[in-house]
Amino acid sequence: MTDSYQPETLALRAGSVHSQFHEHSEALFLTSSFTFDSAEQAAKRFIGEEPGNIYSRFTNPTVTMFEERLAALEGAEQCVATSSGMSAILSACMGLLKAGDHVIASQSIFGSTVNLFNNVLKKFGVETTFVSATNVGQWRAAVRPNTKLFFLETPSNPLTEISDIAAIAAVAKACGALLAVDNCFCTPILQKPLELGADIVIHSATKYIDGQGRVLGGAVLGSKKLMEPVYGFLRTTGPTMSAFNAWVFLKGIETLKLRMEAHSANALQLAQWLEKQPNVARVFYPGLPSHPQHALAQKQQKTGGGIVAFEVKGGKAAAWRVIDNTKLLSITANLGDTKTTITHPATTTHARISPEARAAAGIDDGLIRIAVGLEAVVDIQNDLARGL
Repeated sequence: MTDSYQPETLALRAGSVHSQFHEHSEALFLTSSFTFDSAEQAAKRFIGEEPGNIYSRFTNPTVTMFEERLAALEGAEQCVATSSGMSAILSACMGLLKAGDHVIASQSIFGSTVNLFNNVLKKFGVETTFVSATNVGQWRAAVRPNTKLFFLETPSNPLTEISDIAAIAAVAKACGALLAVDNCFCTPILQKPLELGADIVIHSATKYIDGQGRVLGGAVLGSKKLMEPVYGFLRTTGPTMSAFNAWVFLKGIETLKLRMEAHSANALQLAQWLEKQPNVARVFYPGLPSHPQHALAQKQQKTGGGIVAFEVKGGKAAAWRVIDNTKLLSITANLGDTKTTITHPATTTHARISPEARAAAGIDDGLIRIAVGLEAVVDIQNDLARGL
């Protein structure tokens, strides 16, 4: 579809590939392989001389529909769908990096992503330097002759720090490196990293793309040239999105704009309430004037998003007391669900990184992260008030 369509239209119509049955809703192709009309056709498809489906590890019509729809929303030439958000990051790195390369990454990223760079990629000869998410000068100072990739997530997990995508993209381009942005918290409804100068967009589709906590999936998006080695890695190694999960994501995307707007409105209301609570030391939400990068968030994002983090007075014991006294909120590390979730990052999402790394990322023992859902905000407030 052309880019003249608005996001809500693309979310419903882009990538709709129909079969000979002319179905109105997207078809679910649950098959491991596809047949050919002849041995010659099979040979041509395997070597890429003829387009068509071969094997669902790397070609499936339902997955293709999902890829095309998300690519249309992000403004990307191509999307490579994967089995999870972490496999999307791995596929991008393994496709685009080699032994001896250097990565610069924000220190304010998901704990498993830190471990991927520190432990997994390091074994393959890729070294990573972690820098401030918000200090562009640190990115510039960390550049080496062998720097090939910049990696950040904005807003960050869990403190919602906002990185200046355009400024960091300029630093990356000046040294010939690629910039990859994890757009999980905003989705293309609220933020378009490629338009701001990024080369690659990463998604954990498990979160807001699905929106109801049902299935796992990930995506890597960018130019066809950059996606070619990423797709090659997926075709060979198989961190593949299942057709069923792709079908669920297609249904989730249909309501993405409506949900992101509602999540954001609820989150802002909750953040404003939390700032008034005497036992709350600090609230982190890009939509608040008190947020350090509030002005940048207003420029770079359409709204503040659905994630609110806050520090309670009294450290870990006080944070756990708030969490344990909730009766409505779901105690889980997942986010992006229609149901509000609550977690203690220091002992869950970031538990496997070192205390020093947590401290550098600003993750205090009193920090709580809430992924604000679609319940009535007053009910969320009352649920938190017991522990506060």
